[in-house]
Amino acid sequence: MNSTFTKILCFLLALVLILFGLNKFIEFSFLPLPQLPESAANFMTSLSATGYVLPIVGALEVGIGLLLLFRKWVAFALLLLAPISINIFLFHLFLDMPGIIPAIIIVLINGILIYKYWNAYRPLFQY
Repeated sequence: MNSTFTKILCFLLALVLILFGLNKFIEFSFLPLPQLPESAANFMTSLSATGYVLPIVGALEVGIGLLLLFRKWVAFALLLLAPISINIFLFHLFLDMPGIIPAIIIVLINGILIYKYWNAYRPLFQY
């Protein structure tokens, strides 16, 4: 859990989450959005139109990124990130295939870190 490899992965994942999480807030939008296919653009427009989905996902990403960055409750943060990273992957798989490589990287890093912290999850699977 405290290997250099694990620390580097946590740090990289934390930076990505904080950067893209902050970008979901209109006040902080500093990264230009890529040109999306029509179906993906429609989906993102509908999420934005709700007024709450993107800010909540952004806040979760920033919060999870901070937990990873400061190495607090890392196992919990990785568990919270799992459904978000899977949805990022599925979004790109079904709606924006050209952007799937970063999504695969996020899912892989999350999976590797969950594996590294598996001892923290072991009690969840005992009965």
